[in-house]
Amino acid sequence: MKRREWLASVAAIAFTGCAAPAPPSPLRFFTPEEAATITAIADRLIPTDDLGPGAGEAGAATFIDRELAGPYGTSRDLYMRPPFLPGLPGQGPQSPATPAARYRAGLAALDAHCRAAFAGRGFADLAPPLQDRMLADLEGGRILRNDGGRAFFDLVLRDTIDGFFADPAYGGNRGMAGWRLIGFPGARYDYRDFVARHGEVYPEPPVALA
Repeated sequence: MKRREWLASVAAIAFTGCAAPAPPSPLRFFTPEEAATITAIADRLIPTDDLGPGAGEAGAATFIDRELAGPYGTSRDLYMRPPFLPGLPGQGPQSPATPAARYRAGLAALDAHCRAAFAGRGFADLAPPLQDRMLADLEGGRILRNDGGRAFFDLVLRDTIDGFFADPAYGGNRGMAGWRLIGFPGARYDYRDFVARHGEVYPEPPVALA
């Protein structure tokens, strides 16, 4: 090969490599930093153990991310007009803040608190015992009092549980980990032979909607 042809081929390879587009992010709402924090939280709320993967490992962050990018995140299907008055515990949040706004503010406040308390380390960078301590303080209302810390904890806990047990089509329950944990048969067409056999382990693996 002549020198000119060699230089042209090298230039073409280099140009092609530089021009290749970056793969699209699978995230629809969270930033990568927020997704890392939610994954870490989910893995402490439902941790990995000898029975199987935790909620973070099973994709709870993906489930929540997709929820927040859709109607749930914007409260599109809820009545969101004022006045907003304090409600009873069973009435749910009485606030103009949507779940998407609550997640964005809550994650920012939690990471800011952790960085101030632990030499610049965010929640996802903490060791699991410290993460557990932060979540216990959040649940107990001992931190982020002015930022609705307890309410934010309740929101994330509920969504993490939903993500761990929802059909895998929605992004969580990867490998049907949640269903395998509790012996749920999933979307099987017919398991009437086992309905009345209480206390027995269902012998067949779960089936997802797909």
